[in-house]
Amino acid sequence: MPLIYSIGKVIVGVPLMTGWRPTVEGLEHIPRSGGAIFAGNHLSVADELFLGAVVPRHLAFWAKSDYFTGTGVKGFLNRKLMEGLGAIRVERAGGRAALTAFDAAIPALKAGDLVAVYPEGTRSPDGKLYRGRTGVARLAVAAGVPIIPVGMLGTDKVQPIGQLYPKLMRGAVTVKFGKPIETIGRADDRTALRELTDQVMGEIQKMTGQEYVPRYAPKKPDQA
Repeated sequence: MPLIYSIGKVIVGVPLMTGWRPTVEGLEHIPRSGGAIFAGNHLSVADELFLGAVVPRHLAFWAKSDYFTGTGVKGFLNRKLMEGLGAIRVERAGGRAALTAFDAAIPALKAGDLVAVYPEGTRSPDGKLYRGRTGVARLAVAAGVPIIPVGMLGTDKVQPIGQLYPKLMRGAVTVKFGKPIETIGRADDRTALRELTDQVMGEIQKMTGQEYVPRYAPKKPDQA
């Protein structure tokens, strides 16, 4: 586990666990070793904080490329922080540039790391669960690792869109982990990847009880 990430587990993770006391279900589904993808619903920026706090192993999150390319002292510090956290750089330009994130994630997964992905591609604007994008399935099949469905509940109450910091609400957050979905031997054609993605979203919906919307979530400029 990277040093800065280990420090973050103490100075951020411990206060979250003791102050907010999230309910955690399905920890037994997290592999003790080997790569895996955590695919979850996305209600709040707090999703990453609570997911990182409850998962006992290092979890690599995506970070926009701006954090790696800044200049001056701030740019240097941001770059070192992202590197120290083991973050995966992602381009928001789309097309081939965006695929560089996958190029970086595949060897990390094959080396035994864990990676978090939000198939909806953005935070839900209304608490509903939207259609998943097939990138999560494509990445899992390419790396040959299982997908662990994650269901988050309550993070949108603790830190709604526009709220800078999580509100202290003990017991308001629940994190659920589903059984791993194996991907070895799965086809990587468009139809197979869509079926796998829909399977993952179905498992998430079972855990969260969210209303499912069979279309992609609308993106807003201020959403990630």
